[in-house]
Amino acid sequence: MRERRWETTTPLSFDQALAVGDRLAALGLKPAVPAQDVICYVEEWTVGAPDEFDQLDPWATEDVTLVHIRERWRGDFFLLSGAYHTVYQHHQDVGTYCSISHPWRIREVLRFHEQRAMFWIGFRHAHAFIRIRLQTHAVITPGEMRGDDERTHWLDERRAAFLEAITVLDLPIETHVEKKAVVLRSSDASVPFFCSWPDAFGPCQFEYNTTDAFEFLVPASKLAETFTPEPAGVRAYLTGFSEAALAEFQAIEPAARFAYRCSVHCPLDDLPEILTAIQPDGILYATLCEFQTHTLLPERDDASAIIGIVGANGQFKIEARLNQAPLPEDAMALWLERLIGHPVVYAPLPAFV
Repeated sequence: MRERRWETTTPLSFDQALAVGDRLAALGLKPAVPAQDVICYVEEWTVGAPDEFDQLDPWATEDVTLVHIRERWRGDFFLLSGAYHTVYQHHQDVGTYCSISHPWRIREVLRFHEQRAMFWIGFRHAHAFIRIRLQTHAVITPGEMRGDDERTHWLDERRAAFLEAITVLDLPIETHVEKKAVVLRSSDASVPFFCSWPDAFGPCQFEYNTTDAFEFLVPASKLAETFTPEPAGVRAYLTGFSEAALAEFQAIEPAARFAYRCSVHCPLDDLPEILTAIQPDGILYATLCEFQTHTLLPERDDASAIIGIVGANGQFKIEARLNQAPLPEDAMALWLERLIGHPVVYAPLPAFV
């Protein structure tokens, strides 16, 4: 999500996608070959029931998470998150994880940040957490000079937005701006507290933990109320549970749509079979090649680049992800088109899925 991302504009066959690897190899890069083992990330794979995950039995999988998706949901978030917590208590173990996301709204319309933000309330073994994430209209990664003339303003906006959530949640967190980054500090040093990507003008989040599994249920519902009266997209993420436990979670609100996400270990050549298994809605991502842009652009600032294969709707695309743009904005698409051999368009991934 902190990355600059482009993707091809027209669908490709798998052979055409593999041909991009041949093109990269001709430039002296080291792309994966068809028989090489890769990690394929599966997302948004809609299923009718949890046991449909068996379709991926031919491959080794990990990080398997069942997602309960509720679109345009209008309900009591306190009751919903409390119901998930109750079931979680019956089945919690060291390897189990449950979280529920809900959007919240920043009161003021800001110049650089989206007014719609997101939070997650979650339960892990022996502790609970609340995670707050902001999104910006544009993504400028650490090291890039774009936007420096506005940095003071977007830092002030970010600090104010975080402070708004901190106030609603009544958390003991102080906010500061130091060395061109927003700095958050918990006044209780014994509490695990994390702030991610504070120096990037893009998504930024903090996570506050507690040993009291009930502590955030009421505050989180107050934050959810800031999104009223607009219907909300709500997701619950369930990892490490037995099928019996998943059935119990399913009974909370049977109308929820179910989707899986996971990692699949497979030969690159197996991607078409995996894409067939996760139809019609599943999306897969696999890395084709990683390199430093200095290899091809020695006169420019270095950047880390990943060329990947994306599968959806029975077809493939090529994506390019860079931690920053080594060329001016208006030159990036043309350079990537020459590199990949297909037209591309700037296509950032959504921040909150």
